[in-house]
Amino acid sequence: MNDISTSALFAILALLIMLSAFFSGSETALMTLNRYRLKHLTKIGHAGAIKAAKLLQRPDRLIGLILLGNNFVNILASSIATIIALRLGGEAAIAMAAGLLTLVILIFAEVAPKTLAALHPERLAFPASFVYSPLLRLLYPLVWLVNGIANALLKQLGVSPDDNNNQYLSQEELRTVVMEAGALIPKRHQRMLLSILDLEKTEVEDIMIPRNEVDGIDLEEPIDEIIKQLQGSPYTRLPVFNGGIDNLVGIINLRKAMYALTQGSLTTDIIREITDLPYFIPEGTPLNRQLLNFQRETQRLGLIVDEYGDLLGLVTLADLLEEIVGEFTTDPADSVQDVQPQQDGSFLVAGSANVKELVRTFHWQLPTDGPRTINGLIIEYMETIPEPGTSLLLKGYPVEILQTQDNAVKLISIQPGMRRSGADTTL
Repeated sequence: MNDISTSALFAILALLIMLSAFFSGSETALMTLNRYRLKHLTKIGHAGAIKAAKLLQRPDRLIGLILLGNNFVNILASSIATIIALRLGGEAAIAMAAGLLTLVILIFAEVAPKTLAALHPERLAFPASFVYSPLLRLLYPLVWLVNGIANALLKQLGVSPDDNNNQYLSQEELRTVVMEAGALIPKRHQRMLLSILDLEKTEVEDIMIPRNEVDGIDLEEPIDEIIKQLQGSPYTRLPVFNGGIDNLVGIINLRKAMYALTQGSLTTDIIREITDLPYFIPEGTPLNRQLLNFQRETQRLGLIVDEYGDLLGLVTLADLLEEIVGEFTTDPADSVQDVQPQQDGSFLVAGSANVKELVRTFHWQLPTDGPRTINGLIIEYMETIPEPGTSLLLKGYPVEILQTQDNAVKLISIQPGMRRSGADTTL
């Protein structure tokens, strides 16, 4: 060292501080890389991403290599700073040189590069991976020795370097990622992705058409009435029954019926021949599973039955897809059946209206973890079947019972604009 000039020592010291900044910044950059973006870049063949991903397969080795380099250059820098201090000021300048070097390393080799790396990890991580890959092969024996001692200590604490597979997102974490995507994912696509995540929380009964509202073909009706019903139906498939929905014959495809009608007269016997076997769905089936079942069974319509085999309702593939993409209609008042807005701001709502549909479409703050219909919600609260003219405050919304029939609430008037805070009351 005595043969090296002071100016050369200053140059070497500056170089060592730069190397220290490189090691510190690249460590932060590599450790803060987005693992899922890294996998994507690796799949498309990004060279830096491929090398970085390979290094991160064993982070203990990568950290060992970086710390070896960082500590080596920092110790060497401290030694050179001591020599410079002795040359310029003697032993009295050593303490000042140590303090000044600590401040310089802290600012220029730690805080600044690590902050830059945290904000732009890919800018530092990918170029650094080209340096660390050959350096790791060169210093592997020393890295292996250091890691072996460190890993032996960690194993005493129950930690293994092989436990590096906890890189999966839970459903709630994935939901947060989608919601925080911002402009990267359009709002409509965000809603669709969140709806897919919610499919397993919703059962087929939540979106079914109840059995008392199922539109079907009754073979006991006159054939002229049946043909008129087939020609005017807005659906492509209809249940076929004989005298009642419990005497189910099957499901008819209206295309087959119209083709048979163009070939000649359509009779009940021909309808029976072209009717397909019904497809039954057990109650309680989650929508995500039912979507796969529809695909596997190549079905578009299913009949929901309870544990006793009794028919509960009907669900179609279109109903299920609407849970993902939203209603196919654009008018909110038309997107929920049996809802009629009034000029005074109130709504006429059928008792069979689905509570979740009302909440999703109109953003009313009604409970969705209880009864599925407005009728069920009111009866659960009142614990009796109300008479027409009864008024109540349901979750803060003024509600008036307009019509009851067949032991059920058929029609109500609700005023969302006059919602009040407080407990439910009957007026």
